[in-house]
Amino acid sequence: MESFFKALQIEKISPSGFLEGESVEDCVVAEERIAFYLNGQKLLSVMSIPREQDFHFVGFLISEGVISDITQIKSLEIAKDGKSVSMEASIHTENLQNLFREKTLTSGCCVGVAGNLEGHIVERFVESNIKLAPKELFRHLREFETPSSLFSKTGCVHKAMLVLGDTILISEDIGRHNAIDKVMGKACMQGLNAKECVLYVSGRLSLEMVIKAVMHNIPIVISKAAATLMGVRAAQETGVTLIGFARGEMANIYTHSGRIQV
Repeated sequence: MESFFKALQIEKISPSGFLEGESVEDCVVAEERIAFYLNGQKLLSVMSIPREQDFHFVGFLISEGVISDITQIKSLEIAKDGKSVSMEASIHTENLQNLFREKTLTSGCCVGVAGNLEGHIVERFVESNIKLAPKELFRHLREFETPSSLFSKTGCVHKAMLVLGDTILISEDIGRHNAIDKVMGKACMQGLNAKECVLYVSGRLSLEMVIKAVMHNIPIVISKAAATLMGVRAAQETGVTLIGFARGEMANIYTHSGRIQV
């Protein structure tokens, strides 16, 4: 984990001015520019914590509709310096063109880009027979709220956690979109059935977050943060159970409450 943060000497200030005494040590996240290469061509670069780069690339391509599952992947390799990922895959040219056809600057903490996927989600509806008991929801929420060592040191990472029975996958990154792509890519590579999974996220439940859930067929998304109007509308139209303000022993269910078993 040491390569993912750097200790710096800083000074502290209060309303009365600089605090007397020696400077103190503070830890900051060490992000990198990671390049994604698809079939020998550079696709784009993302600012990200340099770990789980392969999962990140897989999750991103599925989120953007470029590939639909890992059977399309022929090879996947992280460069020795960790600053690029190369994939060879069977893709439809139209799917790749859609990625660059129209861009929307997202509301993410990092500068994010969402492809022109609004048309895709209209045609999708997440079908799942999953039932989530409130006790299970809050039991896993307590685990989700437990800070990682990286967050404890830096206070600077978003978290995504995927739950399927006793299987729990966790990913972190400086961007909430990146964290979701990483954990979903990991789930795909491990062959988890997304339609039976519950996704916990640390960021607000906006439109682009719901799009990612839909593209991965995730039926239930839970966040400690708030939902936006477009996020709620998209979740209602696409069959996603959206739960926000999940903190302690309370939560708000915005859409499709029938999946919560009471």
